[in-house]
Amino acid sequence: MHTDTERCVRAVQSKDARFDGWFFTAVVTTRIYCRPSCPVVPPKAENMTFYPSAAACQQAGFRACKRCRPDSSPGSPEWNQRADLVARAMRLIDDGVVDREGVPGLADRLGYSTRQVERQLLAELGAGPLALARAQRAQTARLLIETSALPMAEIAFAAGFSSIRTFNDTVREVFALAPGELRARAPKRRGATPPGAVPSGTASPGAAGGVLSLRLPFRAPLNPDNLFGHLVATAVPGVEEWRDGAYRRTLSLPYGHGIVALTPRPDHIGCRLALTDLRDLTIAISRCRRMLDLDADPAAVDGQLRTDPLLAPLVDKAQGRRVPRTVDEAEFAVRAVLGQQVSTAAARTHAARLVTAHGTPVEDPEGGLTHLFPTPAQLAALDPESLALPRSRRATLTTLVSRLADGGLRLGVESDWDEARARLNELPGFGPWTVEVIAMRALGDPDAFLPSDLGVRRAAQGLGLPHTPAALTARAAAWRPWRAYAVQYLWATDDHPINYLPA
Repeated sequence: MHTDTERCVRAVQSKDARFDGWFFTAVVTTRIYCRPSCPVVPPKAENMTFYPSAAACQQAGFRACKRCRPDSSPGSPEWNQRADLVARAMRLIDDGVVDREGVPGLADRLGYSTRQVERQLLAELGAGPLALARAQRAQTARLLIETSALPMAEIAFAAGFSSIRTFNDTVREVFALAPGELRARAPKRRGATPPGAVPSGTASPGAAGGVLSLRLPFRAPLNPDNLFGHLVATAVPGVEEWRDGAYRRTLSLPYGHGIVALTPRPDHIGCRLALTDLRDLTIAISRCRRMLDLDADPAAVDGQLRTDPLLAPLVDKAQGRRVPRTVDEAEFAVRAVLGQQVSTAAARTHAARLVTAHGTPVEDPEGGLTHLFPTPAQLAALDPESLALPRSRRATLTTLVSRLADGGLRLGVESDWDEARARLNELPGFGPWTVEVIAMRALGDPDAFLPSDLGVRRAAQGLGLPHTPAALTARAAAWRPWRAYAVQYLWATDDHPINYLPA
């Protein structure tokens, strides 16, 4: 979008928050870059230039605006609706892969050469993987500076910087303030905190980790009913729960584990993170945003679905539905197999037994979470005879676990959606429903579709849509590329707990 100057100028002049994260406005006279909805008086059109990423702005010598905090904009929806090299690279960078494995590790996961990855990112985003990762480290550093009392040295390494000097130089360059000055300014923003940050004093880090309270921004509207309703109705005891108006769950992270509490608010999602190692902050936020589909563009989704006269009333009744996803793709694949042809309650029971037998215990002083969901490596050792499942389902589960554990099947954020579907279809016991529900909720394909799902067929019949899988698939072609969102609107016609925000 950043190449459409006229459209970008109109968005800036109208302070349209829907475009936050789509592009960034750099002002050549002040050398400052902003989000489109910045509250200051818009600059003259001839003084504006537009970039596709915050990293590109920083690389061009612009610093972040202190008023609108462009670094805390919602992420670009582009990376959630595409599965090409650039989109998969961006999802991996958001997941902190460059910080942990470097650019060679990023390229290896994508199956391309380092040079090819750098060339494509530079061509589309105006910045290479190192610059994009650096921008993310700066954002993480700002969050820790403003929301914790940690010493600056600990913040530097928790944010992913290799040295304190690099940390200091980057913060000064990006925010035009020294780290100490950023912390000193934080209390002055009480009551008017921008998305992505909270006033200082709300975090209580421990010696090895910490508890942080953050705000996760999204593009309005967001309907929390089916989003949180689905997560809670299918929650695995010990791993997930609804408590005090928040969805809580355990997280398996690269450097340790964590517990997150996510609370729906009118203009943001409240996020309370307890981490055993603060180096996991970036990836924990990324996974929570992905699970709640917070980078979606509801205007584009609902606008497309509203063109169907039979879907339009459902969209108008409750706009902004999101696709409930997952924080762990392998976990969801296992749970999808456990949920084949059984009720939601039975699927939860089967998953809870696996968790109790094979999951890693954790302590939760604030609630009833007891375990991390077992990894494929942990499940690879299970005895199939111990599973209270039909013999064919046991074979399906053990084959899936084996393929995930040995790397023969990869379902990470870097996955090519079509290739992953092909690999899943090769497994015994995997039919169209299982493959597509994994594509929808684990891989994140916004066009995944479930024409054979009982709830979808029942809703289609009630609305006067074709209800046989082939005929419904043909009719749903007009909903592309947002058929996964159409499924959410169709499911919402049923009186099922997945469609209601828990009391």
